[in-house]
Amino acid sequence: MRYELYYWPQIQGRGEFVRLALEEARADYADVARQRGMGAMMKMMEPSGTPPFAPPFLKAGKFVIGQTANILLYLGPRHGLAPKAEAGRLWLHQLQLTITDLVLEIHDTHHPLGPSLYYEDQRGPAKKRTAEFWQARVPKYLGYFAGVLESSGGSWVAGRRVTYVDLSLFQIVAGLRYAFPKRMKVFERRIPGLVDLHDRVAARPNIMAYLASERRIAFNEEGIFRRYRELDA
Repeated sequence: MRYELYYWPQIQGRGEFVRLALEEARADYADVARQRGMGAMMKMMEPSGTPPFAPPFLKAGKFVIGQTANILLYLGPRHGLAPKAEAGRLWLHQLQLTITDLVLEIHDTHHPLGPSLYYEDQRGPAKKRTAEFWQARVPKYLGYFAGVLESSGGSWVAGRRVTYVDLSLFQIVAGLRYAFPKRMKVFERRIPGLVDLHDRVAARPNIMAYLASERRIAFNEEGIFRRYRELDA
């Protein structure tokens, strides 16, 4: 099957979690807005049938599947990135939904008053939100995932086989390193297992090839992970 991924063409964003899974699986897919333009994506969002609310969404045959975690729930067992048993699939989905919560909190460090305002209009609240994020939220989230990994009995969160959640945790570590290099350098001492997981994912042949290719969009100040010097004090 040739998949069609619909997401904004200039950022990694939430679509990157799906791209990583497709790349690890060596799936045949088109990154539609990047290859055919925004018009092709917007046409798919017209109100008919069961339209997606927002990108990312994936066209798989007759299915149009929206929401990152929902897309990964579909792709995982079909490409060896999730257990086939229902209990294992639901466990991974639960973890991915928790990552979704974390992604929102990361976004809110630079846009705590909402996405309709420019960052420059909310610098003060952003500094306050970021301080609380690193004091309380990062230890809670990354400490939780570090514990899950440690108790898995293997090299990956589900044990001996890599899953889409491992790929997503790689993206979280990579993104936080980009957005908060100083803070992350200090905090990584507390999560050596997640750091090792990041490195193992980066060394996987398909992911390594993807990261070195033009298909991997560079981090920038339009996506979820944004580098503002005053927030990384």
